[in-house]
Amino acid sequence: MNLTEQLVALQIVVPLLSAPVVALLRPRWLAWAATTAASATAFAIAIAIALGVREGRAFGYQMGSWPAPYGIELAVDPFSAVLLLIITGASTFALLGGRLSVDTQIEQQRQPLFYAAWLLGLAGLAGIAASADAFNIFVFMEISSLASYVLIAGGPDRRALPSVFKYLIMGTVGATFYLIGVGLIYMMTGTLNLADMELRIHEVGDQSPILVAAGFITVGLALKAAVFPLHAWLPNAYTYAPHAVTVFLAACATKVALYILLRFDFVVFQQNLIGHDVKFSYFLMPLAVLAILVASGMAAFERNLKRLLAYSSVAQIGYIMLGASLVNHAGLTASIVHIFNHSLAKGTLFLAVACLAMRLDSLRLDGIAGAARNMPWTMAAFVVGGLSLIGIPGTAGFISKWYLIAAVLGEGPLGFLLVAAIVISSLLAVVYVWRVVETAYFQSPPDGAVPAREAPPEMLILTWTAALLNVYFGFASDLPLSLSSAASALLMGHLP
Repeated sequence: MNLTEQLVALQIVVPLLSAPVVALLRPRWLAWAATTAASATAFAIAIAIALGVREGRAFGYQMGSWPAPYGIELAVDPFSAVLLLIITGASTFALLGGRLSVDTQIEQQRQPLFYAAWLLGLAGLAGIAASADAFNIFVFMEISSLASYVLIAGGPDRRALPSVFKYLIMGTVGATFYLIGVGLIYMMTGTLNLADMELRIHEVGDQSPILVAAGFITVGLALKAAVFPLHAWLPNAYTYAPHAVTVFLAACATKVALYILLRFDFVVFQQNLIGHDVKFSYFLMPLAVLAILVASGMAAFERNLKRLLAYSSVAQIGYIMLGASLVNHAGLTASIVHIFNHSLAKGTLFLAVACLAMRLDSLRLDGIAGAARNMPWTMAAFVVGGLSLIGIPGTAGFISKWYLIAAVLGEGPLGFLLVAAIVISSLLAVVYVWRVVETAYFQSPPDGAVPAREAPPEMLILTWTAALLNVYFGFASDLPLSLSSAASALLMGHLP
């Protein structure tokens, strides 16, 4: 067996085995270097897998050489390849750009343990994307969740503790609902392998337990993904987490839960449950529209920069669910490419916020007044990320919104109402991004405030790299579009 055949396993094994080693390393820079090296290695593996999947190659691994469905199987298709790129890329960028931020927020003696938890979170999220087994998805989900709780609570702000407690309660309820649903399916089919599950469900005589399982799994994963109105844990978790952690989790954590939700609904349920596609649309489309409008409106009135961007994330999750709720190839393609593009935009914005936090005492709007005068490069990167979030032509965000609008227009009169919701939300995005820009560029600093300095060069380099990727993928969008289209075709191919 050559190394290429083991790439899927290495995607998980590298960060997982690196975590206990990092926990023992001293001094702190060595722990950071080892963590970054493991994350960058996982990112390189994800790129190699994505390029291979794009060329039509299959990537799979049977743990212990036990064949599926009897053994544990790892498999990567175009959809999971997109997620692996996002997870490992977000982790690597957050580590490279957030080292100085971590040094200022995490006590020196605790940093090795903090970085070990980071690697466990990375391994858990990558394991979810690569696992072809419903129970092992749960195992990796718990690994990533427990690590996330530690990372969010690891900062100096004590307000993170009640925030992470709420996150823990909501996450535990979501995971429990998911496990109950999987248990019901296992009871009726005798298998946990997703592909085998798809084949066996239609042989079940009484579909009632399967319907109940679909409800439990959908609600549980919606909690994990912060789908409106189950998003209450997300704003405070993002606001009070260490800045580098927010960069990492905001770019990928909720997207992984959405990935599992879409995979279960399209691969397992919609083929086997009569009318499930209609129920899926009726359930998620109204929630998606409400998320797009309500969360955007809340962001427009928010004065804390991180909380503002957190509410924006809830609205962007609404865009993703809106495309999926159309249950067609065009809508799913738009959803999956928006998962990629929103990760780019939100990662850029939170990297810029981390730069601002290095030099400013407050991340409230009045605290960043006049910041652009002394931090022009940081604020310029924030503007680029904001333009991508709005969906301005020439940015990655425009590509996914264009595809989403094209998809909803195919729905007839309903499509015009959905386009109106998208346009209103985009205008609200202009409002809340402009509030930040106006404050930073056109208002004077508070009286007595010490003039800020530009962010450290190493943070700026990573922030601007992320910002330029938003522009690059706004013009050269072939890779995410081809993977998203292939992923959509794969999911739609499971429908009857």
